[in-house]
Amino acid sequence: GEVLRLPDDSREDNPVNLDPRMAKLAGGVHRLDGQLMVVLDVDRVLELVPKTAAAA
Repeated sequence: GEVLRLPDDSREDNPVNLDPRMAKLAGGVHRLDGQLMVVLDVDRVLELVPKTAAAA
């Protein structure tokens, strides 16, 4: 994958129709050329990882 640097002012809140499982991990969305890019919230993802797995 590639890394994109996107301005904060183009980030939008999660759409109401975003899958609830995805919404728990998403920190917002960006609209790019007719596509929707979901921004992963790494802190939320790490909260789901059991502490024993994270220490391994």
